[in-house]
Amino acid sequence: MESPKREPQPESAPSLNRITELRPGIYQFYGEKPGSHVYLIRGSNKNVLIDTGIATNFPYIKECLRELGLRTKDTQFVILTHEHPDHIGATVFFLDTAVVGAHHLAANKVELQDEFVTMNKYVNAPTRPFCIDLWLESNTLIDLGNYKLRVIHTPGHTSGCICIYELTQRLLFSGDTVFAGGTLSNIATSGNISDYVNSLERLSTLQIAELYPGHGRISYTPEQDMKQAIVYARTLLEDSKMLFEAITQKEGMPSVKALLKGSRMRNKKEVSK
Repeated sequence: MESPKREPQPESAPSLNRITELRPGIYQFYGEKPGSHVYLIRGSNKNVLIDTGIATNFPYIKECLRELGLRTKDTQFVILTHEHPDHIGATVFFLDTAVVGAHHLAANKVELQDEFVTMNKYVNAPTRPFCIDLWLESNTLIDLGNYKLRVIHTPGHTSGCICIYELTQRLLFSGDTVFAGGTLSNIATSGNISDYVNSLERLSTLQIAELYPGHGRISYTPEQDMKQAIVYARTLLEDSKMLFEAITQKEGMPSVKALLKGSRMRNKKEVSK
């Protein structure tokens, strides 16, 4: 007889360790490795979480909400920037009361929970499949009353990555698409470097006052950082072309290793994932 599936239990100590109010009613619950930051936007008509962090961080997320006078059920909407467990793991604890939204290319991966595609096999935290209630496609508008959010599809790190642009204050919640200093994320199983370049170029056309990434520090120089990210991405694209040519032409491992080392050094990360 097959044993029943157990619900995930947040047993270990959480990684979140502080709350920062970034703008009136906009908070960052800081996430250390391996979890992501969690952002709370207290709208005048609904409360929204952008990402939920790793499953084992839920006790602290709950405590952060409590300190702000909120309960778990006071979160009406959860936005997931992509399908990786360090960003979505604690979502299962909000399913009874919140609408969960993600891009459709992330939604199918979340629901199927292929361990390789979702990176679950690389994170020691319980995550189970769950349904996405709402597909968030490019230019979807979410009206919170005092804040207005626009969804931007930014494939690159994964095919289903999205960024959230707050229109009134010009704030970009970038997930794993771009970090402070112009640092890029890795290209995951469904990602594509050509898409990454295109996504960054589209983001660079926005007027951004502050950049709120999924990991690492906040950027107060987003225009400069976006330009640097595009340089890194274009260089990575060229490096990738040279790498495949070296492999195809059988130039030997020294050439391949040199290309890989150069590419990694040019995009030395400020964040630890």
